[in-house]
Amino acid sequence: MGRYARAVRALSLCVAVLALAGCSGGDDDAAPTTPTTTASGTTSTPTETGGVASTTPLRVYFVRLERMGAAGREVQATPAVGAAALRELLAGPTAEDKSADLGSEIPSGTKLNGLTIDNGVATVDLSKAFESGGGSTSMQLRVAQVVYTLTQFPSVKRVQFKIDGKPVEAIGGEGVVVDPPVGRKAFEKQTPAILVESPTPGSVVTSPLRVRGTANTFEATLNLRLLDGSGKVLYDNFTTATSGSGTRGTFEQTIPFTISKDGPGTLVAYEHSAADGSEINVVRIPVELRR
Repeated sequence: MGRYARAVRALSLCVAVLALAGCSGGDDDAAPTTPTTTASGTTSTPTETGGVASTTPLRVYFVRLERMGAAGREVQATPAVGAAALRELLAGPTAEDKSADLGSEIPSGTKLNGLTIDNGVATVDLSKAFESGGGSTSMQLRVAQVVYTLTQFPSVKRVQFKIDGKPVEAIGGEGVVVDPPVGRKAFEKQTPAILVESPTPGSVVTSPLRVRGTANTFEATLNLRLLDGSGKVLYDNFTTATSGSGTRGTFEQTIPFTISKDGPGTLVAYEHSAADGSEINVVRIPVELRR
C-alpha cells in the first residue's frame, strides 16, 4: 500500500471514529456522553473464514421502573449505525437486560421502514404496530426509547416520526406530540434522576472503572458504590454533575478498585435524601469485574 493510500485510509478511520463517539440530546439538553462499551471504539473479531470483522459498540434504551435505562450492544460495523441501533431496540431486551430489570414498551412486531438524517433531525419511519395498545405512560415511554436511542449519535439532535410513510403530529390515541421534532428534554419525566449510561448491564470492566451518565439530583450530588460478588464494598464516594436541582447535567467519575479474582460485581448509583439522609433514586448495574 502506497503512502497516499495509507494516509487516506487513516483519515477515513479517524472520521468514522469521530462520527460514532458521543451522544446528544439536542441543543437544550444535557451534554453528550460517549457510547457504552466493554471496549472503546471499533473492535475486531475473527470470522469463520479466518478474516477479521469489525464491530461497532452502541446503546439502546429500554425501560426500568417507567424510566429510561441504557443497554449495550455491539453490531457489525456499518455506516448506517442509527438504523442498526433501531433494529437492536425493536428486537427487544435480552435475558441479560431483563436481569437488570430492563423491559420495553415498544410493541412486538414493530418494524423499521426507514431512517433519514438531515440537519440534525432524524426522521424515523415505523410500522403501524408502534402505535398499538397501551395508555399514555406506555406511549410516552416508547417514543422516549426511540428518541434516546437515536440522539446518542452526534449527528442527531431531534427526532421526527412517520408511521408507514406518513408524517404524524402525535403518536397513538393518547396523542404524544412529536411535531415539531422532539429531543431528550421533552422526556425529562421519563428519565430517572440518575441515568447511568456507562457501564451498561453485563459490561466487562477493569480498574479504573469509568462511570458516565446524566443526573438531576439535589445540588447536583450523587453517590457511586461498587460491590464485588460477595457484597464487599470496593468503592463508595460522591461525585457531582454539571447541574442539578431541577436541571439535568452530566457526570463522569473514575473508580479504582482491587480484586483478588475475576467475578460478578454491581455498580450502585444513588443519592442521599435531603430530608432524612436515606438512599433514594437507587440504580443497580450488574457488571463483570476483571483484574
